[in-house]
Amino acid sequence: MADRRRTVRPRRRERKQVPRGNAYIQSTFNNTLVTFTDPDGNVLSWSSAGSAGFKGSRQSTPFAASQAADDAAKKAMEHGVRTVDVYVKGPGSGREAAIRSIQTAGLGVNAIIDVTPIPHNGCRPPKKRRV
Repeated sequence: MADRRRTVRPRRRERKQVPRGNAYIQSTFNNTLVTFTDPDGNVLSWSSAGSAGFKGSRQSTPFAASQAADDAAKKAMEHGVRTVDVYVKGPGSGREAAIRSIQTAGLGVNAIIDVTPIPHNGCRPPKKRRV
């Protein structure tokens, strides 16, 4: 007789219930990334303009940033997030659109903090575009 093998069911991961969190928006000239974390910095959800279905030059639009922020906010709300502190980094066009989208998704915004790194005359910037 063959031995019966015990089947191990994959344990479903329990969702953390985190009422307060942080939202990090990194907005570059080419894309916008939105990440929601708990207060310790552990990632709860994330999304980007590319993962929201936009490719090429459409990734850099404010509409793509708002879609990415909305997608990440809905995933974060499944973890119980209700209020967030928003940290914005970068010079891109999707900054304000992403913040507005987080608010309209139903999350309360406690503070908006700009953490864009500013060099004290560091690296030489890229040359100006000639179109």
